[in-house]
Amino acid sequence: MTASRYARDNPPMTWIDSHCHLDAAEFANDRDTVRLTARQAGVGTCVIPAVEAANFDAVRLLAHQHGDVYALGIHPMYTPQAHEADLQTLSAALQQYRADPRLVAVGEIGLDGFVPGLDMARQQLFYKAQLKLAQQFDLPVILHVRRSADLLLKGLRQTPVKGGIAHAFNGSVQQAQQFIAMGFKLGFGGALTFERANQLRLLATQLPLDALVLETDSPDIPPHWLYVTAEDRAKGVPQGRNTPSEIPRIAQVLADLRSIGLDEVQQATTANVKAALGLR
Repeated sequence: MTASRYARDNPPMTWIDSHCHLDAAEFANDRDTVRLTARQAGVGTCVIPAVEAANFDAVRLLAHQHGDVYALGIHPMYTPQAHEADLQTLSAALQQYRADPRLVAVGEIGLDGFVPGLDMARQQLFYKAQLKLAQQFDLPVILHVRRSADLLLKGLRQTPVKGGIAHAFNGSVQQAQQFIAMGFKLGFGGALTFERANQLRLLATQLPLDALVLETDSPDIPPHWLYVTAEDRAKGVPQGRNTPSEIPRIAQVLADLRSIGLDEVQQATTANVKAALGLR
């Protein structure tokens, strides 16, 4: 079932996509249409995080254009090409737009222990510096968590911030509880829709509902109905592009796993994003 068909067959609820890279090049040809389609599916707000200094203006302008919100930060996978001067650029931007109600967090920041070749010491330098900026400007953070939960938690203990969202969380229950205790909500998205994702599905059912938020990470992490296998990709079949319109179907998977109503998921996850990022 396509997102548009889902929207026709189910009365729209108001959802929040807590992590969507709407500025990505994959949306260059139809960005406005993608956002309109998501709104028609009930996605009232997208959180658009930056990944490098070069796209600070892009995410801010998109958020204002579409009535969304944004975060400014340097992603750990962009630290190889980042300069320490970019931290000064970030500080200046946070200062310049601190009164902008659409600026809701410092992000996407964090650590990545999965991608080969990334210098962890350099990642740590940017992560710790950005935590200090979040603390200085009294903003929550949006965290990239990939085989790095313990190191991220250590940084948060050293430089406490006002919570935020641990994006695409896939750690242990114990790690989840530590993030929650620090005021974080945990992001679940397309990966949850795969039947073989046993550990992730267990987390989504064991953790309290008031700790969970929904996300797409568009255009990445497609749900199973958009996923194209490596074999098919080798034959030239393009990977399915994820969009914020998929939030209602991802939410239905979460509702089914927890044996609760879709309306309960909508109310809880919407309230959770608002609490994490100070949205009204």
